[in-house]
Amino acid sequence: MYEAYFTRSLFQLLSGAGWKRLVAFRVDGEGVLLGGAPARYEVQTAFVPWGDITSFVVWQQRMAGPSMDYVGVQRRAGAPLLPGMNAGLRPDQTAELAPQVEHELFLASRPINLWRLDPQRLQAAVEAFAPGVPVLVHEQ
Repeated sequence: MYEAYFTRSLFQLLSGAGWKRLVAFRVDGEGVLLGGAPARYEVQTAFVPWGDITSFVVWQQRMAGPSMDYVGVQRRAGAPLLPGMNAGLRPDQTAELAPQVEHELFLASRPINLWRLDPQRLQAAVEAFAPGVPVLVHEQ
C-alpha cells in the first residue's frame, strides 16, 4: 500500500476537520483514494476502484507564480462522476486552467499541496496491485 497524508495545520483544526491524520492519497488492493481538501475533506474525498482506472497521470498547472503539481487517474469511459474540489467546473473552465489536460482527468485529479508524492512508491504500489496500469508524467 502507498499512503500520503496532509500536513497537519492550525487551519485544519479551525476548519472543523479536527487533528486527525487525513489521507491525501492512497493506493491499495481495492483502488485509489483521492483525499478532499482538509477543510471539506468528507464531502470531497473520492474512491476510484481499479476497474475504473486506465492510467495515473502526474501533471502541472501553470500559474502566475510557481506551478502546481497534480496527480490524477484517467478512468474508463462512463465511470461515475467523482466528488472533489473541481467537480463543478465545466470543460471550458478546465481548458482555461490547464489546456494540456483533458476535462475528465482534471476532475479526477488532486493538487499535491500540503503533502508529498513519492513517485517510486507510487510506481511500486501500482505495479503490485494493478500491473499494466501506466504511471505517466506530463512535462510542461
